[in-house]
Amino acid sequence: MRTQSGVSESTGNGNGHNMDTNTSRTNRSGVSREFHNLLNDFEQLISQTTAMTSEDLARAKAQLGERITQAKHSLENAGDKLGERARKSAAVTNEYVHEQPWKAIGIAAAIGLLLGVAVTRR
Repeated sequence: MRTQSGVSESTGNGNGHNMDTNTSRTNRSGVSREFHNLLNDFEQLISQTTAMTSEDLARAKAQLGERITQAKHSLENAGDKLGERARKSAAVTNEYVHEQPWKAIGIAAAIGLLLGVAVTRR
């Protein structure tokens, strides 16, 4: 969180970046877990369809519909969090460039020089 003085306050463990990274990893693992669970459900359904009655198929269809809805919500939630992090990063970068324009120009020039050297070596 930004204070009036422009200094970042840490949230919790003294390093806000690590918390964002951990949150991002947790979101990715949750979405990945949801996706793998959904695939497992599909595989089970496909392997069991020959022995299922119409009631079993209706129940399986309802369960898969619920799992698909959960997976969609997980993806939407992860996308919303990613978008919010991108907006925050852009705002902090914009603020830094306005507060430290010469440092920002120097950093951009150094990156440009490194990219130029890397491209010409190929």
